[in-house]
Amino acid sequence: MSDTGFEVFRDGLLRHLDWFAERGRSIPVWWRDDDAIEPSAPLERLIGIANAHGCEVALAVIPHDATQALAERIAAEPFVSVLQHGYRHRNYQDKARGEKAAEFGRARDVDEAIGELAQGNARLKALYAEKFVPVMVPPWNRITTAITARLAEAGLSGVSTFTQFHPRDRRHVQTHIDMIKWKKDRRFIGWPQAALRFDYQLARRRTNPDEPLGLLSHHLAQDDASFEFLDRTLAVMKAHPGARFARIRDLLAG
Repeated sequence: MSDTGFEVFRDGLLRHLDWFAERGRSIPVWWRDDDAIEPSAPLERLIGIANAHGCEVALAVIPHDATQALAERIAAEPFVSVLQHGYRHRNYQDKARGEKAAEFGRARDVDEAIGELAQGNARLKALYAEKFVPVMVPPWNRITTAITARLAEAGLSGVSTFTQFHPRDRRHVQTHIDMIKWKKDRRFIGWPQAALRFDYQLARRRTNPDEPLGLLSHHLAQDDASFEFLDRTLAVMKAHPGARFARIRDLLAG
């Protein structure tokens, strides 16, 4: 990647962080990674970045396919937690009718959906013990309000999607910046686009100081440039008093 592109990104990020630090404030930053089920080389790279910067990565694990091998691999990792990524990561919506993909969308019977989520919750608790934080991460970041309203029945105390909507409810911990360009050639969005996304999100937090900034990654889908983005961006934020890394449990506690 071009260092010039990174330097422009870094300088813009530092200007925002300086603004917060000059006012005695720091932005809480948290990190979610989706679709984990088992150990892999990309996961090793992800964990290495988390450890290098002391930033917890909350793995959204698919309960139906989650493995004991993953539980054993992350058991001793100080900067890894586990969230619940739906149940099967299966789409129930009708693409032929132009419906967007969702596992827990309007096509689902609510009672059936809650039953599946309860099964998934129990499985993740059994596999990951204290690593598991009972937060629902709906596949494709879509879930109906009817299912959300009953998540507690499935043992889930929070929800995390990808949206700028901030309900000022500590049970909702959102992500805001995805580094992957998903359409056509799947790849890193590039430093100029990353700069625009950070600029927008950090500008919003000048008037919403209690809103965490959520980074979203997908270790199995990322290219080298996406991993480098994570590594270099976390390094900048770690070294600056205008940002602080937050654990998902602490964000839920308020």
